[in-house]
Amino acid sequence: MAKKPAEESTPALEEALQNLERIVQELEKGQLSLDESLKSFENGVKLYRICRQSLDQAEKKIKVLTDDLKEENWEE
Repeated sequence: MAKKPAEESTPALEEALQNLERIVQELEKGQLSLDESLKSFENGVKLYRICRQSLDQAEKKIKVLTDDLKEENWEE
């Protein structure tokens, strides 16, 4: 099954998290130039937003599912 174009350009949560961790480690070493640090930080912010969005979507799905379960329990 082919992926949609938007899915191809957006990394999966796990990949985004791994890349974010790598960026944090690089920045913590303090061996990057100012320009490299700024670029890495900018990429890190983008990855953080991807992770946050993925987690928010998962949270919404869980809420819908658990709300459905609560409603089913009331009907029984």
